[in-house]
Amino acid sequence: MGTIYVVGLGPGDVNSLTLGAVNRIHSGIRNYVRTREHPTIIYFLDNNIDFKSFDDYYEKGEDFDLLYSKIADMLCEESIQGDINYFVPGNPMVAEKTVQELVNRGAKIEIISGMSFIEPIIENLEIDIIEGLKILNGENLSYRELDINSNIIITQVYNSRLLTESKLSISEVYGDEYLIYLIHSAGIEEDEKIIELPVYELDRVSFIGPLSSIFIPKMREIHKKVFDFNDILCIIEMLRGINGCPWDIKQTHKSLRPQMIEEAYEACLAIDEEENDSLSEELGDVLLQVVFHSEIAREAGEFNIYDVSTKLAQKMIERHPHVFGNETVNDSASQMKKWDNLKYKKRGLHSLSEKLGDIKGLPALLSAKKAQEKASMVGFDWKEIEPVYGKLIEEINELKACEDFNSKELEMGDLLFSAVNLSRFLEIDPEIALMRSIKKFKNRIMYIENELEKKEMVFEDASLDQLETLWEESKKFGIF
Repeated sequence: MGTIYVVGLGPGDVNSLTLGAVNRIHSGIRNYVRTREHPTIIYFLDNNIDFKSFDDYYEKGEDFDLLYSKIADMLCEESIQGDINYFVPGNPMVAEKTVQELVNRGAKIEIISGMSFIEPIIENLEIDIIEGLKILNGENLSYRELDINSNIIITQVYNSRLLTESKLSISEVYGDEYLIYLIHSAGIEEDEKIIELPVYELDRVSFIGPLSSIFIPKMREIHKKVFDFNDILCIIEMLRGINGCPWDIKQTHKSLRPQMIEEAYEACLAIDEEENDSLSEELGDVLLQVVFHSEIAREAGEFNIYDVSTKLAQKMIERHPHVFGNETVNDSASQMKKWDNLKYKKRGLHSLSEKLGDIKGLPALLSAKKAQEKASMVGFDWKEIEPVYGKLIEEINELKACEDFNSKELEMGDLLFSAVNLSRFLEIDPEIALMRSIKKFKNRIMYIENELEKKEMVFEDASLDQLETLWEESKKFGIF
């Protein structure tokens, strides 16, 4: 098998062709070009250099991954007969999938480098890439890949559809007004266009093609309106640093425990009240606790945020073999049972009592619900709801019959446990149900106070009968 000389043609200007590329063009062996839609092809034509292009592959409209694979297969087949040249736009090792296909096949290749599209972009925009540069593929761009703390070049945005998709992803992170650049034919003096525009105008331009790219400048501290996870890590590190905040510096895992619980409950309240603005803020407070504890642990050499994210990712992958593996599940109930089995297998828990013992550190209502669910999974449960109602009445009667405090406390616990069991059968979350009742109680008390205020009265001035009448009024007027 001969050698495939993979030659970079540069960004497009003939003057950017390297001496190595020119020598290969005139080497006298068979020449293949990925596409003739590149300005340097004029050099081949002016010098009467024969070549074969793969443009007919593109015209068939095949999937690009399949197309690049076919090109690589064709080149490998042609190289059996001897050495060949294969010319690609830019630098062969920058955003050139056909070259990666050749590498993956173990083909005998030799790279003759060329200037990529990156150099003329950063030269025109006067960007020093030591500040950070990330290069992304516009064909499958996701908002997750964007990095506000780095300069970004998005290549492969050669049609209006890809521009629109890129605009939507960019807007999701940077907003509609952030100023970016659309660059066309960078380094080709007669065709080069560089325009600055807000994100929302990105797909309104009249020019676009194979030599088009998007440049997103990194967000400077002075202009920052968006912050990412890395910014949060930096902020906490500063707060815990030598010149940081005295309160933040003295915190420990134990001292922050109350905040962890409080922030979780406040996030739940925002969910219950369907307040999306509040929820985004409260989720930030929950995230702060995760980052804060991770920073404390990092300083102590215990673990860091990457250990946290790694363990989380590994757990999600391991416990979803039907998504990340070959297993199948029929419904959410089957998935929950499989989740539990995988979790208990890893922890070495087998008996029901061992699994119940694993329920700890939770509020009583949630602990009761979880304990009952574990028992139900092994068949220890009522088959229908009527006996559950009967059990609740039985517990009320047993509570009535108690005479000493200890017995009353035990029976009250049984009564509450039975109420949780009933809520489970009714598919009602007991915590949410109780919180709604508390909210209803507060609202009705507010109604009573407002009515008393109209009469220039307070609670202490009213009789129990008056209060009861106002309570019934609140129910009548639908106060919840």
